[in-house]
Amino acid sequence: MKIPISVFMITFNNAATIEKALKSIKDWSDEIVVVDSHSTDGTQEIVKKYTDSLYQFDTKNLRDKYQYAQDMCKNDWVMFIDADEWLTDEIKKEIAGIISSRTDYAGFTIKRRNIYFGKEIKFGGWYPDYEIRLYKKDKGSWKGGIHAKVFVEGKIGKLKNHYLHTPYLDTSQQIKTIDRYSQQYAEDLYNSNKRFHLINMIFRPFYRFFRDYIFKLGFLDGIPGLIIIASTMYYVFMKHAKLWELEKKNGKKGNF
Repeated sequence: MKIPISVFMITFNNAATIEKALKSIKDWSDEIVVVDSHSTDGTQEIVKKYTDSLYQFDTKNLRDKYQYAQDMCKNDWVMFIDADEWLTDEIKKEIAGIISSRTDYAGFTIKRRNIYFGKEIKFGGWYPDYEIRLYKKDKGSWKGGIHAKVFVEGKIGKLKNHYLHTPYLDTSQQIKTIDRYSQQYAEDLYNSNKRFHLINMIFRPFYRFFRDYIFKLGFLDGIPGLIIIASTMYYVFMKHAKLWELEKKNGKKGNF
């Protein structure tokens, strides 16, 4: 039985994962909204099998894309998931109970369980990984750039169950994602007049190593945990390297 909730997602060339996400909500949500950016890998064709609410919106600013997707929703309650995430029966049942109860909460955080190379990641700050995902449409607004987040006005609750996430199909995709995200993050810093600092490029990767791999016990996740921390350090290093590159190209100097 479908419930009065709009689930929205933003996409770009997500054909490899999006069908699993859509299947997990197709018989549960009475509206699915997908905002694409003219995907060329078959994403649009897959989406059309599950919803007529497919829109095109081209922008580098993820905040604008998420906000546009939210604005296209018709229900009072909305939820967003990414194209590489899917809902379990337990979390769907819990959400259905909340919506039918006429709660006075404006939104809810939900924990995300990450599956990396077939292994559930339990340490390194990857779990429980709470985020606001369910909220009343008129109470939520999106802010930020590459790491855009929804901000909800009102009381926030916390759900017991989790949803699932497969962040990368393989290490090649992970490296490509790091390259794209580090570039966008560097551009956000540059456009916000944040300057390059050599000390950040040198020490922040090691800070993440000690925080996530040692103090947050990332080493207990075995080889996947080691790959995660190595790629995280690379990402942190590259976003500062790309900020330096932007300044060099545009004739600005950071602090050395």
